[in-house]
Amino acid sequence: MEKLDKKDIQKIRMMEYFITATVKIMEDEGIQNVTIRKVADIAGYNSATIYNYFQEISHLIFFAAMTFLKKYYDALPKYIKSAANPLEKYILIWECFCKFSFDEPETYHAIFIANLGIQAEDFQDYYTIFPKDIIDIPEELMPMVLESNLSKRGRIALERSVKEGYIKAENAEEINEMATLVWTGMLTLFLNNRRNYTKEQVVRETMKYIRQIVLNVNYFDFRS
Repeated sequence: MEKLDKKDIQKIRMMEYFITATVKIMEDEGIQNVTIRKVADIAGYNSATIYNYFQEISHLIFFAAMTFLKKYYDALPKYIKSAANPLEKYILIWECFCKFSFDEPETYHAIFIANLGIQAEDFQDYYTIFPKDIIDIPEELMPMVLESNLSKRGRIALERSVKEGYIKAENAEEINEMATLVWTGMLTLFLNNRRNYTKEQVVRETMKYIRQIVLNVNYFDFRS
């Protein structure tokens, strides 16, 4: 990380105040109850000051939601340790992601689905403020962790399976895009109470479809 000047340090400090205040509201009242006024009151600044550092409320909620990913990242290395090959690791990465995302669907929706009107580099911006959140991430997972686009994250996770011949390169995009769409659709349905699933059921159903995608695309391709 490049050395920061005093202006950058001050900006990061101010953003941290507002992010921490937003996280408190999310934990105490829920993400749907976050308002600029509440954040400003907790942080001890006026509402107008927040807009010097965040474009809008969804931008601030996005940064605050990022703090909740740490639980997933802390669990991930151990979760995928049992994988016998890269393709199994890809599936386990999805399974771990599903378990944490369906436990906090509003938060993961804010990070990976909601329309923010901001650029992908915001993941990098967040980890400039909170570098300790990823300090224990294995180097092999870091490119995925730093990518904000969910489809690109999955494609990165699938790359080693391509290199080692577990799937064909021409199948990788199709497998990953379908897996991403399954998760996005299931999370949206679950979040909006369009399916009568428990958290355990929705994880199980989502992973059933993702496994079928991975296995069936390869199977039918190699038969052709």
